[in-house]
Amino acid sequence: MLRQSTSCVLMIRPDHFGYNPQTAVSNPFQHKPKEMHKTTEEIRTAAIKEFKKMVKKLKKNGLDVLVLPSRADVITPDAVFPNNWFSTHQDGKVVLYPLLTPNRRLERQEEALLALLKKAGIIAPETIDLTKDEDDGLILESTGSMIFDRVHKVAFAMESPRTIQEEFNKWCKVMGYEGVFISIKKSHVKEVYHTNINMCIGSEFAVVCLDVLASEKEKERLRKKITVLGRKCIEITLDQVYQFCGNILELQSKDGEKFVAMSETAKKAFTKEQISCLEKYGKILSFAIPTIEEIGGGGVRCMMGEIFTP
Repeated sequence: MLRQSTSCVLMIRPDHFGYNPQTAVSNPFQHKPKEMHKTTEEIRTAAIKEFKKMVKKLKKNGLDVLVLPSRADVITPDAVFPNNWFSTHQDGKVVLYPLLTPNRRLERQEEALLALLKKAGIIAPETIDLTKDEDDGLILESTGSMIFDRVHKVAFAMESPRTIQEEFNKWCKVMGYEGVFISIKKSHVKEVYHTNINMCIGSEFAVVCLDVLASEKEKERLRKKITVLGRKCIEITLDQVYQFCGNILELQSKDGEKFVAMSETAKKAFTKEQISCLEKYGKILSFAIPTIEEIGGGGVRCMMGEIFTP
């Protein structure tokens, strides 16, 4: 039986965390350090502290967390966001992805990932390596670019410089998924640098910002698809997107308890009605990661690479 959510995630310790000018070109959620963090070391220390607290809280709630250090031989300021370079699937497949910016490509740790998967019970998985496609500008940044309905095998992707339709179509064909490619207003291309900033799908709900879509017809097409797939559609505003309300993730403990993981920033930005609705589908697990959000431009969902075992 296919599952939408997992009890196990991979997280990368932010050993080199900092402001990344290469990714800032296409990520308006990144901000240069303010007075609260005057040195690179202070920024890194704050990020590691936030990371450790998040790992501890996830484990306390019955979730397995596999932790890897950042690569020691190169500087990777965004390594804390591993969900962009790999994905795992319940059929045992592991996919490696083409990334847009050169210094993010250095984050990939295929051998270390496979060693951890072996410990988790995934022996000799089938690895699909798409990384060479980045040489041709065919970019697809894993579960940053795509949102999966894993039960019905439907993938959603919003167009952006980090999500190229040709590569998305290739992925869907290889993986046997139906693809839903979503057109965006030109004025909102940067807000959709990753689909997972604007959209999340759980077992019974979907959170999505429709304001960024290209037309009313496109909005209605997405609403209808979400409904057909049996999800309650919770619409968020663009202002809420900037507070990481779209960057959330459903998890499931080893005992079967459902959670909706999000940052404290997102929790405060959701309306009371939206929180009440989400609580119907899982316990809210919120994490304080202000340094990682502000300087890295990514949220709680970005920090977790889901591990699915057959």
